[in-house]
Amino acid sequence: MPNTPNVKYFKRHRMELALRHPVPPWTLPAGFSWVPWSDALLAMHAEVKYQSFHSETDAFVFPSLGTRTGCHDLMAAIRYRPDFCPQATWLLAAPNGYAGTVQGLFDENRHGGIQNLGVVPEYRGRGLGRALLLRALEGFHSVGVRHAFLEVTATNASAVHTYRSVGFRSVKTLYRAVELPDPDTAGVGL
Repeated sequence: MPNTPNVKYFKRHRMELALRHPVPPWTLPAGFSWVPWSDALLAMHAEVKYQSFHSETDAFVFPSLGTRTGCHDLMAAIRYRPDFCPQATWLLAAPNGYAGTVQGLFDENRHGGIQNLGVVPEYRGRGLGRALLLRALEGFHSVGVRHAFLEVTATNASAVHTYRSVGFRSVKTLYRAVELPDPDTAGVGL
């Protein structure tokens, strides 16, 4: 898909997984623990989401991920949707704070949608993204969901690899158009 002067297209994969079997077990490193959903944790999910995404490509593709206010508004929008799945929504506690977050939603077919799985940069490379994914899938499975899906920006190679290693398969390629700032008016070129 060609780029126009003020628009850039980001390739994204829609990936799907049939939950026909129990979710494989995961092991957390020592000092890490699971924190289940509670409305009292909405602001903490938003903060961990911000820490995980604000300097990543996804914050450019989805500007709400680039600010604390945007992350809070996004987290509130997810929580107060009628198709919110608390069983698939988790924080991952670390020895000195929180290391990651994931949220779950149902679609119109009651398939489980993985939303905003993020790991704070200082905790990456330890398999925590995979653990968050598996924990969310277990949550979906516990409420009878038999099919899960997610979308991921194609340039996020480590996330794509993690999803494929769990069994997700690309079923559709999407392109998200992002309007670039006008360098003449914004003073910044990308």
